[in-house]
Amino acid sequence: MGIAVILFYFLFPAYLLFYSTRFSIINKIGVVVICYAGGLVIGNMHIIPESISDLQSTLMGITILLGIPLVLFSENVVKWAKMAKTTFISLLLGVASVVVLVFVGYFIFKDRIPEIWQISGMMIGVYTGGTPNLAAIARSLGVAEELYIMTHTAELVIGAVILLFLITGAKPFFGMFLKPYPKDGQTAAQPEIDVADFESYDGFFKRKNFQGILKAFGVAVAIFLIGYGLSQLFKGDAKDTVAVLTVTTLGIAASLIPAVNRIKSSFQLGMYFIYVFCVIVAAKADIIALFSVENIDLLVNLLIYIALVIVGSLILHAILSWIFRINVDDYIITSTALSNSPPFVPVVAAALRNKEVVVPGMIIGVIGYAIGNYLGVAIAYILK
Repeated sequence: MGIAVILFYFLFPAYLLFYSTRFSIINKIGVVVICYAGGLVIGNMHIIPESISDLQSTLMGITILLGIPLVLFSENVVKWAKMAKTTFISLLLGVASVVVLVFVGYFIFKDRIPEIWQISGMMIGVYTGGTPNLAAIARSLGVAEELYIMTHTAELVIGAVILLFLITGAKPFFGMFLKPYPKDGQTAAQPEIDVADFESYDGFFKRKNFQGILKAFGVAVAIFLIGYGLSQLFKGDAKDTVAVLTVTTLGIAASLIPAVNRIKSSFQLGMYFIYVFCVIVAAKADIIALFSVENIDLLVNLLIYIALVIVGSLILHAILSWIFRINVDDYIITSTALSNSPPFVPVVAAALRNKEVVVPGMIIGVIGYAIGNYLGVAIAYILK
């Protein structure tokens, strides 16, 4: 039975991703949501042998340490430097806003939410980068499975509402006091970026891509071994923190190598490992304890705290954008890239009817993947 469970962990996300190219309903629901659901179901059927408990924890660590560098291989630091000045300023304002609101939320809820320093670090990570950073920071801080699931579930619910607002009502609302997007060619030229690198698995399963995928996997394994080796020089929670930050740094460094940076589907392979992590962590969570009467107060406070951080960050970011004369489209696309990650940038850009903001939005999202782990871990330990 143990072997069957391990196979499920790795095959279930693979099947989801394969069929997501054929059935749009999978993407509409969200692969990460289905992975959590599948993990919770198998974990609470009480069919997982106790004997593989340690193995599950080991696999969680391996999948994160492999997934993070793979996600970062598509980085290009040179493109960061080419970003338009207003786009870069908007990025800094957005990151500063979430840091401020995390601190505010911490002092309001520190007596009501246990281990809020860990949740604060995860919120920094998920706001700046998304699920990969949330998972990596949770691993590096030693967050309990139940707390991780509750935090990400609450963030997904609130994030979905925010995304709907960004698509529908954000421009009319914020356009009342933010200046309009310049339409006369005043914006600086942006570097090219392939949107498909972030949102499609269409070519991932084609045989012609296997060689590149294996190459990316080999580089990721080498980075994993270095990160794991360095982590053994430390003790306690510091081991996981060192491992995560090491693979993050080496992943960015590897992206500077053209042969690595140009590999197709490395991002998708990294996300596959993140999804495997999500299945495993959900399988280890006790759903009865998760939504028990004893946890109702915690869930309510967690929802309010996360809503405060996300909604408050958007409002503060808007105020700062007004002060620094950031136009409404750049503000909205920056908020989308930070709070919802790169795959949603083209969706919101289409709603704005402005394809010019797609590239800077995607680059902001990629930068978020890179800085999220460092910033999230640093803020968590400051608050601790």
